[in-house]
Amino acid sequence: MHAVAVQLAPILGAEKSKVPFYVAGGLLVAWALFVSLGLGTRLLDFPSSLSQERGVLATTVVLVLAALSTAVITSGGASKSEAKAATPAQTSSADESSAAGATTAETSSTATTAPPKATTGTPAPASSPAARAGGALKLAADPGGQLTYDTKQLSTRAGTVKIAFANSSPIEHNVTIAQGAKVLGATPTFTGGSKSLTLTLKPGTYTFYCSVPGHRQAGMEGTLNVS
Repeated sequence: MHAVAVQLAPILGAEKSKVPFYVAGGLLVAWALFVSLGLGTRLLDFPSSLSQERGVLATTVVLVLAALSTAVITSGGASKSEAKAATPAQTSSADESSAAGATTAETSSTATTAPPKATTGTPAPASSPAARAGGALKLAADPGGQLTYDTKQLSTRAGTVKIAFANSSPIEHNVTIAQGAKVLGATPTFTGGSKSLTLTLKPGTYTFYCSVPGHRQAGMEGTLNVS
Protein backbone atom coordinates (compact mmCIF):
# COMPACT_ATOMS: atom_id res chain seq x y z
CA MET A 1 0.00 0.00 0.00
CA HIS A 2 2.93 2.28 0.66
CA ALA A 3 4.18 1.96 -2.92
CA VAL A 4 0.68 2.45 -4.35
CA ALA A 5 0.12 5.60 -2.30
CA VAL A 6 3.52 7.00 -3.36
CA GLN A 7 2.75 6.41 -7.05
CA LEU A 8 -0.84 7.64 -6.73
CA ALA A 9 -0.02 10.97 -5.10
CA PRO A 10 1.59 12.64 -8.20
CA ILE A 11 -1.15 11.39 -10.48
CA LEU A 12 -3.90 12.58 -8.22
CA GLY A 13 -2.12 15.88 -7.65
CA ALA A 14 -1.90 16.45 -11.41
CA GLU A 15 -5.69 16.55 -11.72
CA LYS A 16 -7.29 19.97 -11.78
CA SER A 17 -10.50 18.91 -10.04
CA LYS A 18 -11.22 18.12 -6.40
CA VAL A 19 -11.65 14.37 -7.04
CA PRO A 20 -7.99 13.55 -6.12
CA PHE A 21 -8.44 15.21 -2.75
CA TYR A 22 -11.63 13.26 -2.11
CA VAL A 23 -9.92 9.98 -3.08
CA ALA A 24 -6.87 10.61 -0.86
CA GLY A 25 -9.06 11.71 2.02
CA GLY A 26 -11.28 8.68 1.61
CA LEU A 27 -8.30 6.33 1.68
CA LEU A 28 -7.02 8.02 4.83
CA VAL A 29 -10.40 7.67 6.55
CA ALA A 30 -10.74 4.06 5.44
CA TRP A 31 -7.25 3.25 6.72
CA ALA A 32 -7.97 4.88 10.07
CA LEU A 33 -11.20 2.89 10.48
CA PHE A 34 -9.47 -0.28 9.45
CA VAL A 35 -6.65 0.18 11.95
CA SER A 36 -8.83 1.29 14.85
CA LEU A 37 -11.87 -0.92 14.40
CA GLY A 38 -10.68 -3.77 12.25
CA LEU A 39 -7.38 -4.47 13.96
CA GLY A 40 -7.40 -2.58 17.24
CA THR A 41 -10.65 -4.09 18.57
CA ARG A 42 -9.99 -7.65 17.40
CA LEU A 43 -6.32 -7.94 18.20
CA LEU A 44 -5.70 -6.94 21.78
CA ASP A 45 -1.94 -7.06 21.40
CA PHE A 46 -1.90 -5.11 18.09
CA PRO A 47 0.66 -4.10 17.02
CA SER A 48 2.33 -7.26 18.22
CA SER A 49 5.77 -6.37 16.83
CA LEU A 50 7.95 -3.43 15.98
CA SER A 51 7.65 -4.12 12.26
CA GLN A 52 3.83 -3.95 12.42
CA GLU A 53 4.01 -0.67 14.31
CA ARG A 54 6.36 0.83 11.77
CA GLY A 55 4.21 -0.41 8.89
CA VAL A 56 1.09 1.19 10.36
CA LEU A 57 2.87 4.47 11.01
CA ALA A 58 4.44 4.54 7.54
CA THR A 59 1.12 3.86 5.83
CA THR A 60 -0.61 6.50 7.91
CA VAL A 61 2.08 9.09 7.15
CA VAL A 62 1.91 8.36 3.42
CA LEU A 63 -1.89 8.71 3.33
CA VAL A 64 -1.75 11.91 5.35
CA LEU A 65 0.89 13.37 3.01
CA ALA A 66 -1.14 12.31 -0.02
CA ALA A 67 -4.24 14.01 1.35
CA LEU A 68 -2.32 17.18 2.15
CA SER A 69 -0.58 17.22 -1.24
CA THR A 70 -3.79 16.81 -3.21
CA ALA A 71 -5.46 19.49 -1.10
CA VAL A 72 -2.66 22.00 -1.78
CA ILE A 73 -2.35 21.16 -5.49
CA THR A 74 -6.11 21.15 -6.04
CA SER A 75 -6.57 24.48 -4.33
CA GLY A 76 -3.69 25.95 -6.35
CA GLY A 77 -5.17 24.70 -9.61
CA ALA A 78 -8.54 26.08 -8.69
CA SER A 79 -6.99 29.47 -7.89
CA LYS A 80 -5.22 29.50 -11.25
CA SER A 81 -8.43 28.56 -13.05
CA GLU A 82 -10.36 31.27 -11.25
CA ALA A 83 -7.63 33.78 -12.06
CA LYS A 84 -7.75 32.78 -15.75
CA ALA A 85 -11.55 33.05 -15.75
CA ALA A 86 -11.42 36.42 -14.05
CA THR A 87 -8.76 37.84 -16.40
CA PRO A 88 -10.95 37.95 -19.57
CA ALA A 89 -13.80 39.53 -17.60
CA GLN A 90 -11.48 42.20 -16.23
CA THR A 91 -9.99 42.75 -19.68
CA SER A 92 -13.49 43.08 -21.14
CA SER A 93 -14.46 45.57 -18.43
CA ALA A 94 -11.29 47.56 -19.09
CA ASP A 95 -12.02 47.54 -22.85
CA GLU A 96 -15.59 48.72 -22.22
CA SER A 97 -14.35 51.49 -19.94
CA SER A 98 -11.80 52.56 -22.57
CA ALA A 99 -14.47 52.50 -25.29
CA ALA A 100 -16.84 54.53 -23.10
CA GLY A 101 -14.06 57.05 -22.40
CA ALA A 102 -13.24 57.30 -26.11
CA THR A 103 -16.91 57.84 -26.98
CA THR A 104 -17.22 60.56 -24.34
CA ALA A 105 -14.06 62.25 -25.62
CA GLU A 106 -15.33 62.14 -29.22
CA THR A 107 -18.70 63.55 -28.18
CA SER A 108 -17.03 66.34 -26.22
CA SER A 109 -14.70 67.10 -29.13
CA THR A 110 -17.61 67.20 -31.58
CA ALA A 111 -19.58 69.51 -29.31
CA THR A 112 -16.55 71.78 -28.90
CA THR A 113 -15.48 71.96 -32.54
CA ALA A 114 -18.94 72.09 -34.11
CA PRO A 115 -19.02 75.08 -36.49
CA PRO A 116 -21.53 77.78 -35.64
CA LYS A 117 -24.65 77.86 -37.73
CA ALA A 118 -25.02 80.73 -40.15
CA THR A 119 -27.81 83.12 -39.34
CA THR A 120 -29.65 85.44 -41.63
CA GLY A 121 -30.04 89.12 -41.03
CA THR A 122 -32.84 90.16 -38.72
CA PRO A 123 -35.40 92.49 -40.31
CA ALA A 124 -35.56 95.94 -38.79
CA PRO A 125 -38.34 96.28 -36.20
CA ALA A 126 -41.32 98.46 -36.91
CA SER A 127 -39.90 101.25 -34.73
CA SER A 128 -36.61 101.48 -36.67
CA PRO A 129 -35.99 104.40 -39.07
CA ALA A 130 -35.95 102.06 -42.08
CA ALA A 131 -39.41 100.73 -41.31
CA ARG A 132 -40.68 104.16 -40.26
CA ALA A 133 -39.69 105.99 -43.46
CA GLY A 134 -42.75 106.48 -45.69
CA GLY A 135 -41.33 108.70 -48.40
CA ALA A 136 -42.16 111.99 -50.09
CA LEU A 137 -45.11 112.38 -52.40
CA LYS A 138 -45.71 115.11 -54.95
CA LEU A 139 -49.11 116.43 -55.88
CA ALA A 140 -50.15 119.42 -58.01
CA ALA A 141 -53.36 121.24 -58.89
CA ASP A 142 -54.34 121.71 -62.52
CA PRO A 143 -52.47 124.83 -63.66
CA GLY A 144 -55.28 125.75 -66.05
CA GLY A 145 -57.76 126.38 -63.27
CA GLN A 146 -59.76 123.16 -63.55
CA LEU A 147 -60.91 121.65 -60.25
CA THR A 148 -58.71 118.60 -60.31
CA TYR A 149 -55.33 117.26 -59.21
CA ASP A 150 -52.71 115.95 -61.60
CA THR A 151 -53.37 112.37 -60.25
CA LYS A 152 -56.10 110.53 -58.45
CA GLN A 153 -53.86 107.75 -57.04
CA LEU A 154 -50.98 108.05 -54.59
CA SER A 155 -49.04 105.14 -52.97
CA THR A 156 -46.40 105.03 -50.24
CA ARG A 157 -45.09 103.00 -47.33
CA ALA A 158 -46.36 103.25 -43.79
CA GLY A 159 -44.57 105.64 -41.48
CA THR A 160 -43.70 109.29 -41.88
CA VAL A 161 -45.22 110.53 -45.14
CA LYS A 162 -44.50 113.98 -46.60
CA ILE A 163 -46.84 115.37 -49.27
CA ALA A 164 -45.49 118.32 -51.28
CA PHE A 165 -48.40 120.13 -52.92
CA ALA A 166 -47.79 122.68 -55.72
CA ASN A 167 -50.53 125.07 -56.82
CA SER A 168 -49.80 127.27 -59.83
CA SER A 169 -53.51 127.70 -60.56
CA PRO A 170 -55.10 131.13 -60.08
CA ILE A 171 -57.66 129.44 -57.82
CA GLU A 172 -56.89 128.71 -54.19
CA HIS A 173 -56.58 125.04 -53.24
CA ASN A 174 -55.31 122.79 -50.46
CA VAL A 175 -54.71 119.12 -49.77
CA THR A 176 -56.63 117.46 -46.95
CA ILE A 177 -55.94 113.89 -45.81
CA ALA A 178 -58.76 111.87 -44.22
CA GLN A 179 -59.55 108.28 -43.34
CA GLY A 180 -63.25 107.80 -43.49
CA ALA A 181 -64.86 110.78 -41.75
CA LYS A 182 -61.75 111.54 -39.71
CA VAL A 183 -59.54 114.37 -41.00
CA LEU A 184 -55.86 113.69 -40.24
CA GLY A 185 -54.31 116.88 -41.57
CA ALA A 186 -54.30 119.51 -44.32
CA THR A 187 -52.09 122.10 -46.00
CA PRO A 188 -52.98 125.77 -45.88
CA THR A 189 -55.26 127.00 -48.67
CA PHE A 190 -53.13 129.04 -51.08
CA THR A 191 -52.31 129.89 -54.68
CA GLY A 192 -49.09 130.54 -56.53
CA GLY A 193 -46.57 128.37 -54.70
CA SER A 194 -46.18 125.09 -52.82
CA LYS A 195 -46.87 123.83 -49.35
CA SER A 196 -46.09 120.50 -47.67
CA LEU A 197 -47.88 118.28 -45.20
CA THR A 198 -46.19 115.65 -43.03
CA LEU A 199 -48.16 112.85 -41.36
CA THR A 200 -47.46 109.51 -39.70
CA LEU A 201 -49.68 106.98 -41.43
CA LYS A 202 -50.38 103.32 -40.77
CA PRO A 203 -51.10 100.82 -43.55
CA GLY A 204 -54.53 101.43 -45.02
CA THR A 205 -56.57 103.42 -47.55
CA TYR A 206 -56.87 107.19 -47.19
CA THR A 207 -58.56 109.99 -49.14
CA PHE A 208 -56.94 113.24 -50.27
CA TYR A 209 -59.10 116.15 -51.45
CA CYS A 210 -59.45 119.91 -51.55
CA SER A 211 -61.62 121.19 -48.70
CA VAL A 212 -62.52 124.48 -50.42
CA PRO A 213 -66.34 124.40 -50.70
CA GLY A 214 -67.47 122.81 -53.94
CA HIS A 215 -64.01 121.66 -55.11
CA ARG A 216 -64.25 118.10 -53.85
CA GLN A 217 -67.73 117.72 -55.21
CA ALA A 218 -66.41 118.91 -58.58
CA GLY A 219 -63.89 116.05 -58.64
CA MET A 220 -60.84 117.40 -56.82
CA GLU A 221 -60.09 114.23 -54.79
CA GLY A 222 -58.16 110.96 -54.95
CA THR A 223 -57.04 107.81 -53.05
CA LEU A 224 -53.86 107.41 -51.01
CA ASN A 225 -52.79 103.76 -50.49
CA VAL A 226 -50.36 103.14 -47.61
CA SER A 227 -48.73 99.70 -47.37
